[in-house]
Amino acid sequence: MALTSVKSSRHALGQIILLAAGLAVLTLISALSVYLVNKAREDASWTLHSMEVENEISLAQLQMRRAESAQRGFLLTQRPEFRSAFEEAASQIPPSFERLKALTIDNPYQQRRLEQMIPQTDARIAQLRHGIALVQANRLSEATETARQEAGRDAMGQIRDLASEMRAEEDRLFAARTASADASQSLSALITSIGSGLIVVFAGLSIFLVRRSSRARDEAEAQLRDNNLNLESTVEERTSDLREANDEIQRFAYIVSHDLRSPLVNIMGFTSELEELRGDIFRRIATLSRPDDIPPPATEDPAAVAEPVLDEADEQLSQDFTEALGFIKSSIAKMDRLISAILNLTREGRREFYPAAIAMRDMMENIASTMAHQAAEAGAEIRIEPLPDIVSDRLAIEQIFSNLIDNALKYLKPGVPGAIAIRGRRKLGFAIFEVTDNGRGIDPKDYQRIFDLFRRAGPQDRPGQGIGLAHARTLVRRLGGTMSVSSEINQGSTFTVTLPTSWTDTNRDKPS
Repeated sequence: MALTSVKSSRHALGQIILLAAGLAVLTLISALSVYLVNKAREDASWTLHSMEVENEISLAQLQMRRAESAQRGFLLTQRPEFRSAFEEAASQIPPSFERLKALTIDNPYQQRRLEQMIPQTDARIAQLRHGIALVQANRLSEATETARQEAGRDAMGQIRDLASEMRAEEDRLFAARTASADASQSLSALITSIGSGLIVVFAGLSIFLVRRSSRARDEAEAQLRDNNLNLESTVEERTSDLREANDEIQRFAYIVSHDLRSPLVNIMGFTSELEELRGDIFRRIATLSRPDDIPPPATEDPAAVAEPVLDEADEQLSQDFTEALGFIKSSIAKMDRLISAILNLTREGRREFYPAAIAMRDMMENIASTMAHQAAEAGAEIRIEPLPDIVSDRLAIEQIFSNLIDNALKYLKPGVPGAIAIRGRRKLGFAIFEVTDNGRGIDPKDYQRIFDLFRRAGPQDRPGQGIGLAHARTLVRRLGGTMSVSSEINQGSTFTVTLPTSWTDTNRDKPS
């Protein structure tokens, strides 16, 4: 058995190494291919750039020739269309040089040639325009002589030489860039061919590994069938141990729940006494606050005890006192229900759920009212939006959402007004409820942790034992639903509970 396990581990390790090596090689080839393709594309763009520069040089020279030819035609014929042609050609030359400057901004050699060519071109255009001006002034002989002298000096020669040097430089760059693009394309084709071959090799290795894994799986299944022969007795033994441990836990829970009920009964008794004493306390306050010369208000029924007449501050105190007693009684009733549920669990082993029609908005408002004092202390507002009604176990639903709202109030950000929203909708036979807050949030890495029993996330600065969310998720699952959380640190949290809209006794989670 041990030798087989070691052999399987070695085979698995070998497969992992081969697959990792294949993945690394293919990744490298893919990266090289992408790089070479991009380089070939870049080289091609630079080749096109050289052609654009040469075209722009030729265009500038062409415009110069057009201007010169138009000027000569005007000198010979004095026709206005030649002068218009000259002006049109001359106006096209500066934009052409601007484009050349932009295209060769990265080439100092070409920029220096342009710095020499532009002044000479401007001077030549000025000479040609001067000749036209002489003709227009009826100084034709002087204009003809000037043109003859300029032709003798070959004024365009230097400009042509500079243009030829620029064109030669672009020809050199064009050849170099074309060679680089060809080399990139050739290397890219080679890398692609090698990659294709390696893909075939790794495909063969993958087939081999799959076949070997299949054989290993068959051997493992045969071994598993052998092990299953003794599985029933092992399971029975472990089940017996688990049942004994579960019984012990139930006995412990019963004892703890019974001891919890005793102080709760005392609290309930003292609350009732406080409620009975309320009338006497505030009658005494009313008597003490009333001047001696004003008699107490008379009542028609001597047996009836009149409600004391209090001033505004004492009246508010009376209302707060009554409201506080109401909160205490509501919380006591809730705790009593929880203890009763624990006692029922210990008696029955596991509480059986009973479906009932639940008006979810009414239930949420009842839960919010029991937590109103806690919300007021935290400076939080609980907003309940329209909710779909469901058929489910009432106590389980109350426990689930009481826990979520209590957690939302517990983990608000200090100094920030709390905002808790409860909303819901129907979808495909399910009711989706969301409890959203603007609290301190949960780190995404702790999403699972918060649902584990006795485990908590974030700073441990709030009371709690890490039971609530684990118990709530267990209840949701027993009711055929799911619970999830979406949150970020300092961005609040949203707990989503999805439940069947109609959970009936046909799909009831039976007690074990």
